[in-house]
Amino acid sequence: MLELSILGFLAEEPLHGYELKERIRALSGHVRPVSDGALYPAINRLVAAGLLDQRTEDGTSAAPRRVLSLTAKGRADLLARLRGPRQTEITDQVRFNTVLAFLRHLPDPAEQAAVLRRRLDFLETPTSFFHRDGEPVTAEEAGDLFRQGMLRVARATGRAEREWLREALAVLDRPD
Repeated sequence: MLELSILGFLAEEPLHGYELKERIRALSGHVRPVSDGALYPAINRLVAAGLLDQRTEDGTSAAPRRVLSLTAKGRADLLARLRGPRQTEITDQVRFNTVLAFLRHLPDPAEQAAVLRRRLDFLETPTSFFHRDGEPVTAEEAGDLFRQGMLRVARATGRAEREWLREALAVLDRPD
């Protein structure tokens, strides 16, 4: 997800490393913090693969800064990642939010809709944090206040997300 975030933010404008880190932190850092030890090796891998360009510019009051921008190959890679997210990028809420944050970069509404349909299909499958005899446990069956709370919040969140996904699909499926 880190590489998708890097490519996605740089598709919007060139950034230096600190700005990029702050944007990634704002997107998912409260759940999955990004460290310099993860960010800069990821940037170096993307530069080595030809997906990013880097140039040095003078810092305002500090050392020169490395400014990163997306290459044509990087844009193609970003679009490929958005067209075909891995299953964990569909099923994991934080990872899906990262995909969602950059899905607008896909130029074809049908391709955007295909990604949203995958998420909706996943959310339509009954699930639970807890199981009894191989079956998902509902909030009403949870047996304690705290698990009941978890399950009720998850149910409400899932309901709201499914509703939004259906609305978004209706917009994307409209004929031009």
